[in-house]
This record gives sequence, structure tokens and C-alpha cells, in this order.
Amino acid sequence: MPSDFDLIQNHKKLNRKFYLSPVVEVAQKLLGKLFVKLEKDDLLAGMITEVEAYDGINDEASHSFKGETERNKHMFLEGGFTYVYLSYGVHHCLNVVTGIKGYGAAVLIRAMEPVNGIQTFSLRRFGKTKVNENEFQNLLNGPGKISQAFNLTRNDSGKDLLKDELFILDYKKINKKLIAASKRIGISKSVDLYWRFYISNSKFLSR
Repeated sequence: MPSDFDLIQNHKKLNRKFYLSPVVEVAQKLLGKLFVKLEKDDLLAGMITEVEAYDGINDEASHSFKGETERNKHMFLEGGFTYVYLSYGVHHCLNVVTGIKGYGAAVLIRAMEPVNGIQTFSLRRFGKTKVNENEFQNLLNGPGKISQAFNLTRNDSGKDLLKDELFILDYKKINKKLIAASKRIGISKSVDLYWRFYISNSKFLSR
């Protein structure tokens, strides 16, 4: 089995140019990529399986629709930074900022397939190091679950994904035929936009 070091060495980190494309394009291309967090004694990694795009213009469901605020300021950074917000005062949600600085677009990471750091994920999610198959599939299949497992909070908002703490690797190429689209989940505005994208044959989805 490859070591944690091999996991990083064998796959290239996404560059700034990748994130500067339009949000809907980046959202689809993030499927199959590997999100990584380096902690003091652990390397945590999950393959992205489900995302939602939120645009800075003509998208009333986007946090940036009414302009920049203290809460959403990191969404207006240039592509390749994180935007982490607290949903309903309970769950932190990880987003990847896209486009040029000041535009205000981001991709919500809805689900991942666990790849490395399984024991840490399991401890944080279920309070134990060994999980059954159903629990394994449920480790990272939701925005709040991802933040709990990776221990992400608003303190992680505004971090550069080109640095060495949080980053995304070019991991697996997903056949376009396996990328499905649907309406976004849990929103009441701009509901006509089919901007939720997911790997259709994955077992690691939020629903």
C-alpha cells in the first residue's frame, strides 16, 4: 500500500489557473480530485464526489448575490482559496473559491470518498476507530460531516489551496458520462439551476 508521502508525491497539486475558470466548469472538474489536509500527526484525504456551484451574478442562492460582507469576504478572493461558513449555527461548510478576485463565486464540497486518515475521520465522526461498511460510506457524505471529520471551522476560511496545509491534488479522471447534474439541495432561490454535480456511480453521496 502506498505511504502517505507517496500519495502526495504521485499526484500534482492543482495550480491557480485551474481555479480561475467559471464556477460551473470548476465544479465539474473538481469531481475525482483529492482534498488533503496535513495535520501534525496525520494526512487526511478524501476524493471529491459531489459539489454545488454558486455564482456571483444572477444566482440568488449565492452568499455573494447582495455583495461583499464580513461573513462572505473570503468568497471574493481570487480562485484557489477556501470559503468556510457556518450553516444554521451548527455545521461548517467547505467551499472552493473560483474566478477572478472580486467576483464572488465558489463551489460547495458536498461529499467525498474517504482515502486516507480513516481512523481520524472515524474518531471525529463516531467516537471509535473501527467502523462498519455503512458507517464508512457515511464518514464524508455531507458538508457538515466533511468539516467534522477534517476539523474545519471558520478559522480555515480564506486559506490558500496552493499552500501546504489544505490543498487539492489531481487524483482521478472521471468519465464525463458518469457526471450527473441536478438541482441544488436545501435552497429556495434560483432553484431552476442544475448546478449540483456528482459522480453517478459513487456510493459516497449526500443523497
